[in-house]
Amino acid sequence: MNLIENEIKLERAIAVGFFRKGFPRNIAREHLDELRFLAETAGAVVIEEFTQELEKPIVATLIGSGKIEEIKFFIKENNITLVIFDEDLSPVQTRNLEKEFEVKVIDRSGLILDIFAKRAKTIEAKTQVELAQLQYLMPRLTRMWTHLSKQFGGIGTKGPGETQIESDRRMIKIKIQQLKNKLLEIDKQREIQRKNREQLPRFALVGYTNSGKSTLMKLLTESDVYIENKLFATLDTTVRQFTLPSGMKALLSDTVGFIRKLPANLVASFRSTLAEAKYSDILIHVVDISNPFFRDHILTVEETLKSLNIIDKPLILVFNKIDLIEEKFIINELKNEFKDYVPISAKFSINITSLLQKMQDIYHQNSNFYKFLLPYDKMNLIQLIYQNCELIEKYDKDIGIELLVRINQENKDFILNKLNTYLI
Repeated sequence: MNLIENEIKLERAIAVGFFRKGFPRNIAREHLDELRFLAETAGAVVIEEFTQELEKPIVATLIGSGKIEEIKFFIKENNITLVIFDEDLSPVQTRNLEKEFEVKVIDRSGLILDIFAKRAKTIEAKTQVELAQLQYLMPRLTRMWTHLSKQFGGIGTKGPGETQIESDRRMIKIKIQQLKNKLLEIDKQREIQRKNREQLPRFALVGYTNSGKSTLMKLLTESDVYIENKLFATLDTTVRQFTLPSGMKALLSDTVGFIRKLPANLVASFRSTLAEAKYSDILIHVVDISNPFFRDHILTVEETLKSLNIIDKPLILVFNKIDLIEEKFIINELKNEFKDYVPISAKFSINITSLLQKMQDIYHQNSNFYKFLLPYDKMNLIQLIYQNCELIEKYDKDIGIELLVRINQENKDFILNKLNTYLI
């Protein structure tokens, strides 16, 4: 159920940006550039851009009447079929603007949801997107029934229309609950998969969309990962095995890219997918250093991780795409601003050895190593270790088995309480 019809491939669109007085012009420009990129990713062609600065938004239409008239004229003269607003619109604003423009009006969230719907491939991703779309659609049901009054006039139409709306709301609420239950089941399956992988170090790639995470994933794991120069090229979390410099096997997961103003419903729906980051040992934050607004992108990722309660986890900051930086001294100057980072080019395999070494060093620095001596008559406890620890070494002794293990921070108290008697 896409919020934009399939014929969007043929749609001619205009982009509209609203900014409060005093908002920096360069950032406003970047916001609109990103909106254009989103529209192109969805399949639309942005013919023109309009912006308006006001002290505060107009409650009924977001933008002023003069700007509305200017846009109306352009729509009629240029065969425009779609108007995209960079700000989220209320249901009332959307309804009023569609009445004025007489073409389809969507906001940034609706556009992002449509892109996600087009790119979802697995059952999990499709379920997550459908849930987010239904939650987005619920408060907008009223405007979808305005065709009743247009067709039949005012008398005798209000009752049936509102009855149908309430009926639809009930059906959508039921469907939302079904999708939530389905995601809970998928989450349980993922938890089992994670438990089965518990013995390997886990790294998770996070970052702003189109920062090069999938390219780095393909390089490190030597796997066939889908790569495309579009926003949200991949939605499904991919987990692949790779090798650290010491020869130790590890796991790397690639998560969905973040973006500013990411719809809250979408973030909530993708919690199970993003759990790969939550349960990882170390995060690798990939940044497109060639983007002039990379600092804003870093903040967006940090805020999204915070909203997901993924905090206080070891993190490696990776500045990707250094091949696109002509003045190399800029990279060194960033040391004054950022405490620690690894500059790389995933596309040209530049400085990848240093990154892998950094990943290994940080992993060992944040590891909890313990030795246990399990008597042979307590072999029933060894399964507990295999399921919750990473086995480093194992030796057969006269009175039992000596095990050197690494315990994740989240499992530490549980294991030590269970096996404290056998610590050596």
